[in-house]
Amino acid sequence: MKKEKLYSEFEALGDRLGVKIIKGKGNFSGGICIVKEKTVIVVNKMKPIEHRLKVLATSFLEYNLDDVYMIPALRAYIEDTRSLLHKYY
Repeated sequence: MKKEKLYSEFEALGDRLGVKIIKGKGNFSGGICIVKEKTVIVVNKMKPIEHRLKVLATSFLEYNLDDVYMIPALRAYIEDTRSLLHKYY
């Protein structure tokens, strides 16, 4: 699956979960943060798409996605990210 399609699937997942994804630019990596008492995911749009996808996948690991529908490629990408994180931590 193309990376841009995967990115749009992450945005759709955010919509389904009620999680706002904020795109910005600056000197930051991105991830989950609290803005005005709401949880948001911040993505640096100046970073390569691979970096943005990893930020989104890592951020969505904080949510229970067991009963949430998503395309198999998106679920596999998130689970691959989980496996990589467990390997290093």
